[in-house]
Amino acid sequence: MGGEVSPSFTAYFYPEARGISDALHESPVRAMVTETHNIQTESDHQMRLLIIEDDRESADYLVKAFREVGHIADHASDGDEGFSLADSGDYDVLVVDRMLPKRDGLSVIGGLREKGNRTPALILSALGQVDDRIKGLRAGGDDYLPKPYAFAELLARVEVLSRRQGGPAEETSYRVGDLELDRLSHRVARGTEELTLQPREFRLLEYLMKHAGQVVTRTMLLENVWDYHFDPQTNVIDVHISRLRSKIDKGFERPLLHTIRGAGYMIRDGIR
Repeated sequence: MGGEVSPSFTAYFYPEARGISDALHESPVRAMVTETHNIQTESDHQMRLLIIEDDRESADYLVKAFREVGHIADHASDGDEGFSLADSGDYDVLVVDRMLPKRDGLSVIGGLREKGNRTPALILSALGQVDDRIKGLRAGGDDYLPKPYAFAELLARVEVLSRRQGGPAEETSYRVGDLELDRLSHRVARGTEELTLQPREFRLLEYLMKHAGQVVTRTMLLENVWDYHFDPQTNVIDVHISRLRSKIDKGFERPLLHTIRGAGYMIRDGIR
């Protein structure tokens, strides 16, 4: 449905920081119109979005703005309501405020991931330091946009997540040797032994098995498993690979997960 919407504006939100800055408490939400321009939407289909935001003024603005560019936008005002709607609804993208009453945004996303709900989630937060963004992404978020933000950028990011979600249908299960992964039931088993994986370990194994027999680089894992588009300069990949290897290979005669020195990792049957 690509096209231009005019007139429009870029709005920068300064929402209540809840203790971060006393100055922000004086005006919980201030929408500052900084420039007038056309907002270009690249989406060729109508998206169904869920906005989980407790501040009414911010939520009203986002719902109205998304609807003005042709999308469907529902709203939940707290974490419990947001979790319930996201779990039962068929949404293309979730836009989740980090600080919510009843249940915070990271808990909402983490709970959905534990239930196998993979709907892309973009986190909005006044907490914009690198550590804050890493924590949000590790909790299961697919993108993280610090406040204040421009709606045009938020729209572009949401469209990217929607395109990623709406790609060609993928296989629902993978098998490498005697290792099986079922994406729908989140069941992993090797031979007759069922394995218990944490959500991030499952996502890591899923990506490796999807690319079985191929070298998977650290950059590929950062971008596709952690959704980092920068190197966090930590050993997060090494730690998760080690934990995953101990679960899928330890106690079995034939190892499946291998480190390819200087290149990355590969899961494949038959390598000694």
